[in-house]
Formats: sequence, C-alpha cells, structure tokens
Amino acid sequence: MEFIDAHTTDIILKLVLALLLGMLIGLERSIAGKTAGMRTYGLVALGAALFSIVGILASGGYESAVALTNSTRFASQIITGIGFIGAGLVIFKQARVSGVTTAAGIWIAAGVGMAVGYGFYTLAIAATVLSLFSLTILWFVENRLTKFVRSSVFPGQQNDTLHKELDDRED
Repeated sequence: MEFIDAHTTDIILKLVLALLLGMLIGLERSIAGKTAGMRTYGLVALGAALFSIVGILASGGYESAVALTNSTRFASQIITGIGFIGAGLVIFKQARVSGVTTAAGIWIAAGVGMAVGYGFYTLAIAATVLSLFSLTILWFVENRLTKFVRSSVFPGQQNDTLHKELDDRED
C-alpha cells in the first residue's frame, strides 16, 4: 500500500483548499487592522475541514451512504465550538459592542472549511467570494451611506454623540 494514494491526496488537497480560502478571508481582516487575520481564519477553516473529514471517515467514508448523515454530529460540534470562539471575540466596552464582524467572519470561515471537508467546493468558493464582497464592497457602501445620511439628516451637527459612535465603530 502506498503512503500517499489518490484518496489521501484528495484529503490533503481538501485541507489545503480550506486553509487557503480561510486565509483569503483573513487577509481582508488583516488589511482592515483586525487582530484575527490570515492565520486565525486559515486555522479555523482548516480545523473545520479536518473535523468534517474525520466525521465522514469515522462514519464510513465518502463512499458510504450513511456517512454524510452520521457525520452531521461532528458538524454540529464544530458550530458549537466556533460559537464559543466567536463569543470570546465580541467585546462590550462603555455600552458599545465591537468584534461582531470578526466573530461573524470566523463563523463563515468555519462554514467554508466544513463545505470543503464535505466536498462542496463550489459552495465553499462562493461563500468565500460573498464574504469578501461583504467585508470590502459592503463596507465601502455602508460608509458612504452613513456619511450621506449624517449630512442629510443631521446637517451641522458634526460633534453629535451619534456621529462619534458611528465614527468609532470597530467593525
């Protein structure tokens, strides 16, 4: 028996793809100056893919008709664990909440990793692209709309508490 056969190569490629997609999402967060970046997102996606693969293999493998059904218990535990990590990222300070977008990104990275682990490559890539769209393009649109609304609804009140809270947002 070969050390690295076609099946093992497929599993390794799944892990590499999960890592790369997670790192891609994390790159945006690094550029935005957030503490969770490429390594964190990559590891979350890699870990989710690994646990998904282990769940499938422990349930009979990719060829098994019941493996996908039985492995959903592993998937539910991944979601629970990521929820715990995400909760730790959310910070309450002076009646303000920050870190929610980072926590949501970690949650998405886990979903991307799970999709890769289950072999849903198109889904994983689409979710990554949509995540990057949300984190970049929608950020730009949100900032422009916020500035427009501020200048239209609150003209001349640049030092208003609302403006300060909107300016100081972390996510």
